[in-house]
Parts: sequence; structure tokens; C-alpha cells
Amino acid sequence: MPTVSDPPVADSRVPAFWRALGLPGLVDVHVHFLPPRMLRRVWAYFDNVGWQVTYRWPDDDRVAHLAAMGVRAYSALAYAHRPDMASDLNDWTLDFAAADPACVPSATFFPEPTAPAYVDKALQRGARIFKLHVQVGGFDPRHPLLDPVWGRLAEAGVPVVVHAGSGPLPGAYTGPEPVGEVLARHPALRAVIAHLGAPEYREFLEFAERYDNVALDTTMAFTRQFGVTRDYPPDLLPRLRHLGLAGKVVLGSDFPNIPYPYIDQLDALAGLDFGDDWLRAVCWHNGAALVGVTS
Repeated sequence: MPTVSDPPVADSRVPAFWRALGLPGLVDVHVHFLPPRMLRRVWAYFDNVGWQVTYRWPDDDRVAHLAAMGVRAYSALAYAHRPDMASDLNDWTLDFAAADPACVPSATFFPEPTAPAYVDKALQRGARIFKLHVQVGGFDPRHPLLDPVWGRLAEAGVPVVVHAGSGPLPGAYTGPEPVGEVLARHPALRAVIAHLGAPEYREFLEFAERYDNVALDTTMAFTRQFGVTRDYPPDLLPRLRHLGLAGKVVLGSDFPNIPYPYIDQLDALAGLDFGDDWLRAVCWHNGAALVGVTS
């Protein structure tokens, strides 16, 4: 198994990237750390579909590599795909964050009667970001059992990274309509749409324009895995630039489960030619404001 002693050579360019922008580092809101058994299953799934995980390393090595690259704050996103697992996942991710000052305390939930109680428990333990994966979870975000959870998170002002787009494969409840109805009921919700909402870029961008607290994360966007810019509607690019400068686009990477070096995400964003102010906002300021990083 590879170790942090042999990371992708290209990642040595990451510190120069953020230093050239005058930043203290990077804030990445879309990073995964999972309990060992769950992580093995996730990686086995990727193996079965021919997806090469670049950073298939032990937790300590991945933490060290993030630090070496200058990722000063990152999440440990987990997501439940069946009942009776979210509470234990939250205990694990919150314990992980407690042992790692750079890790933003992270949690998840699932439509089940116990969800409000364990979400409250996670908030009391300091959770500052949640994750929901509509595709993997296979549930409707409009489920009545989730309504009090959405309301509680909206009231608390805690962001939720939501994988709601239909990429890479559509699910029964993916796409903009289900999440759009949630936002209509809870317009104060701080939803962060993963992967810019791929492939329904237009509809999810419009949510970010319509709702004060909706943002987009850049995870895998504009990399070779997502078709670079040819898959993104050209007329949306000026609007995406405006949203980034307005605080509504944040850096996400999907580390470690990406089939290319971390620097590729940064190069892809720089390749948009939106300017240094946009990169500074997306790679540090917007994410820092979202998860409460002060320095």
C-alpha cells in the first residue's frame, strides 16, 4: 500500500499555489474520513467500477499529507445509507475531529425517527458541517422525518453538504426538484451543493442565486474526470464567477477518493481565468466563513 512517503509529485506545487495568492493555506469543505470498515467498503466499490483512488493510505498518512499541502481546515464527511448507522458515524467523525485540530467537526443523518435526537447531540458536541448523499442513501430529502432536522439545522445556521445532483449516476431522488422543495420550506438552510450540482449545473446555480444561504462546492468540477469545461454551460461561467466573489462558491476536493493528484482541482479552478480575487475567495475566505475558521 502506498504511504505518505510517496505522494503524487505534482502535489508539491500546492503550497506555492496558495502562497502566490497571499493566503495562509486552503479550506476544503469536501474531504472524507470514514471508519475503517466503511472505508474498505467504499474503496472496494471504487475498485469494482474501475475508479483509481489516488490516496489509498492510512488515516495518519492522509492527515499528514493534507498538512504538508497546507490544507488548514477540512471536513471528515461521512454519510449514512441505511437506518441505525448515522449516530455511530457521528460519534466516529466527531471523535476524529476532536483528535485533529485541522478537522472541522462533521456529522450526518438519515430519515429515521431518531434523527432529530442524534442531530441535536452532534450539534451539542460541536458539529459545524453535515453531509447528506441523496444518491447513495437512496432516500427522498423531502421525507417527513427529515423536516425537523432541516428546520433545526436552518435555525442553528450549520451548513449541510448535499450531494443531490444526478452525477455520476441518477437516483430515484437526485436532481434539483427534491432539494428545491426542501429549500422552499426552509429558505434559511445553509445548503452546500456538492460538485456544483453536476450535471444539473444550471438549476443548482439558480438555487445559489435565489437563496441567501445556498452555496456550491467545486468538488471535481472542471477536472478531466468531469469533462473539464466542455460539460459546463458556457453562459453560466460569468454567473459562477459572480457567486464566488459573493461568498457562495467554496473549495471541495473529494480527497482521498479522487483518481488524480490534489493539485489537479486547483489547476482546474485557476484555468477558469476568473482572477486571483476569485481564487482567494473560493480557496480560503468563503470556506473559512462557512465553517467558522478564524485564522
